[in-house]
Amino acid sequence: MVIDLIIPARNEEDAIGYSVQGIDQNLIREVIVVDNGSTDTTALKATEAGATVLTESRPGYGYACMRGIQYCRQKEVQPDIIVFMDGDGSDDPNDLSDLVAPLLQGNADMVIGSRLAGHAEDGSLTFPQIFGNRLACFLMRLFFNSSFTDLGPFRAIRFSRLLEMNLTEMKYGWTVEMQIKAARMPIKSVEVPVHYRNRWAGKSKVSGTMRGSVLAGYRILAVVFRQGLWRK
Repeated sequence: MVIDLIIPARNEEDAIGYSVQGIDQNLIREVIVVDNGSTDTTALKATEAGATVLTESRPGYGYACMRGIQYCRQKEVQPDIIVFMDGDGSDDPNDLSDLVAPLLQGNADMVIGSRLAGHAEDGSLTFPQIFGNRLACFLMRLFFNSSFTDLGPFRAIRFSRLLEMNLTEMKYGWTVEMQIKAARMPIKSVEVPVHYRNRWAGKSKVSGTMRGSVLAGYRILAVVFRQGLWRK
């Protein structure tokens, strides 16, 4: 199967090279880094590491991911599978083969890399992240009868099923909307344990500040409740 990987990134010049070069090129056709308004040398470092670099000026994790998806849709040969991974060095590229295995074996349409079921380094997940993940997953079980344990960014999905989702949340709630729609459609989803490490440098744009944590929590819960109230 053809697998492409999308890395949304903003000001990750210290880690993006490692994230790109750590990918097993025998599994991935193309590594696509979407520069989401960086003011440092993220784009240059990603290019030097061998990635295709796209630009998305609208701030938002979902906007960056959708820019990569649009690029893949325009290819003569579209990917069978899309992988999403963060570019701050926290996701371990060595987990890639385990992540895509259920898809390659025909046992799933979407795979979430669960940090809570795997091994997270001390301090890599903050209290707001752990609490927010557990609350969101609890609400998804309540509303949609899902079994997710995490909203982990390291994930893989069949490209055709991803396009069917018609995702609309372009900010922090993009990942949770994907999981909710997977539960509602339904799409066969599984989780695999993954490693999660402390980011290489700087603070997380989300969990590294009080403002980021509050905004992310608000958007995630808003998506869960909106989808829950509108469910058929």
